[in-house]
Order: sequence, then C-alpha cells, then structure tokens
Amino acid sequence: MARRHPDIELVSVDSMQVYRGMDIGTAKPSPAEQAEVRHHLLDVADPTEDYSVSRFQREATAVIAEIEGRGHRALLVGGTGLYLRAVTDDLDVPGQYPDVKAALEAEADTSALHRRLTAADPAAAAKIEPANRRRIIRALEVTEGSSRPFSSYGPGLSAHRGTRFRMAGVWLPRPVVNQRVAERVEVMMAAGLLDEVQAVVERHGGLSRTARQALGYHELLRHLDGEISESEAVDETIRRTRAFARRQRVWFRRDPRIRWYATGDNPVALLPALLGDWARCHD
Repeated sequence: MARRHPDIELVSVDSMQVYRGMDIGTAKPSPAEQAEVRHHLLDVADPTEDYSVSRFQREATAVIAEIEGRGHRALLVGGTGLYLRAVTDDLDVPGQYPDVKAALEAEADTSALHRRLTAADPAAAAKIEPANRRRIIRALEVTEGSSRPFSSYGPGLSAHRGTRFRMAGVWLPRPVVNQRVAERVEVMMAAGLLDEVQAVVERHGGLSRTARQALGYHELLRHLDGEISESEAVDETIRRTRAFARRQRVWFRRDPRIRWYATGDNPVALLPALLGDWARCHD
C-alpha cells in the first residue's frame, strides 16, 4: 500500500523492532525496504533499555504529528496490541516506579499486598484476584508511586471509544498461521538468528528485561547459557510464537472498530480490497 501511495509513511507498532541490532528475530524491514518507504520507530532504543508503553505513546504521537504536519499520512503497522491502543485511544498510561516496585516485590505475602491495595484503592482491588500477584503489585506500584489511585487511569481496555483512526485486520485460518510461524522461524535461523543473538549480547553485555522477552531471543539465550539444545530452542520458539499469535487474535477480535479482511492463504491477496477501501476513505 505504501509503495503505491508516496504520501504514506509507516509507523511500526512493534515492541521489539524498537531495539537496535535485533533485526532478524523481529522481522525488521530491510535497509532496502526502509529506503523505499519511510519508516518510523525502528531502532530507537538499545537492547539494554526497558522500553515502555508510555514511552512508545509519547514517541508515536510525536511522529504522527510530524508526518501529518508535512501533509503526509501515517499508516500504523504491527501487532503489539497495547501499544496500538495507547495511541488510537490516547490511553491515560500509568508511569513506572522501579524503587516502589522493588520494595513491593520484596513482600512475600501476596494476601498482605492485596489487603494493602484494598486500603489504598478499593476499586482496583475489587477487580483483581487476591492471588494475582503481578497485577496487585502493578496497581500498588502506580498508586503509591504516583500518589494517585490506579483505578483512576481512564476507563481501561474494556472500553472501545470513537477514534479518528481507521483500523483493518488480516484474518488467516489458524492452521495457516501455525504453518507460517514454523516456516518463519526456520527462515530466521537460516538467516543467522543465533549469531545475531550472540552478537547483541556480546556487544551490550546483556539484554534488558523487556528485550530479553523477544520471541526467539529468549529461547536462544537459554541455549547459549547451556540450558537447552539449539533444536529445543527452535521448537520452543515456534510453540511460544504460535501461542502469542493466538493471544493476538483474541486481543484484536475484542475490538469492534477493526474491519477484518479474511483470506485462506496469502495475505497479499487482500491488497486490492485494502487499497479500494483506503481510496474510498480518503476520497
């Protein structure tokens, strides 16, 4: 689409393509592709940095304003659902408070933490299971770090309000997705993903908490640490990627504002329909 419309600039909505040097495993556009169509929000962080949804929201909002200020149009592409919602819905994103979080994680009694949250923010506590330690800690981190109740941060992800963005999704049968995932991982390995992971670690001395969770990198780091074999790392990457694709499908299907385009095999076959709708939208 961007090749046929020179006024379109692409904005990556991918939480891992932000990292420099993590190219093969994130399926980052090649230098030739980036030269052909202008891309944004690629290679904006070192792999040692924790990259957050609030940072993405700030940077994406600024980039879109810059694109539109030149009379061009921004096309957001990618599958990190929370990042997309942060921009399309202008979510009120809570900040991060590492010192507060560290102190909370030192408390071993999850029930005590839930009682603490109940006292500080009853509305948030009522929506979180008493055994869900991760969510309890996050709610307390925000409540205590910002001096503002976690429950006060907007209507949350369950609300789908009006947005100025027109959204489209590609729907493939699950067996096709599973096959494409396996083929993609094999292609990445053949292209040198293991060498890339090793080079990134050697260059930076390690990866941040968020960068380390990248599909493929997490598993190959375990292989390099001697925990699993290379074939086990590949199998685990395929399994985790398929599970991630299923979660993506569930996440985006909840959004009634997305118009879906289905095909039985090759997504490129959907291009005429997408281009047609794009033209009608901007006539």
